[in-house]
Amino acid sequence: MKLLTDDIRRRLPPLYSTEQDPDPVVQVKLFSPWSQWTWWVTEFDGENLLFGLVTGFEREWGYFTLSELEHARGPRGFHIERDLCFTPRRVSELKSLGVL
Repeated sequence: MKLLTDDIRRRLPPLYSTEQDPDPVVQVKLFSPWSQWTWWVTEFDGENLLFGLVTGFEREWGYFTLSELEHARGPRGFHIERDLCFTPRRVSELKSLGVL
């Protein structure tokens, strides 16, 4: 499965474009099926660098690369996946739903 489809790539705002927004829209949710790690993507440089909220051992905003996520492998060869049922939502809405 492609982590970022062409449609998602077009929809993702460029890096730094939402940095003044206190409540940005998460455009795509990526997750590790073998651990608690989740990447809530809000921005993309159009090539490889993503920005968003990362939840794992802790919750923090930061940069991560598409290539790193695409090449990550877990037990039995599991891959990072995209949540196909996820709809873009503001961070505050995800928090109010108890997802974050």
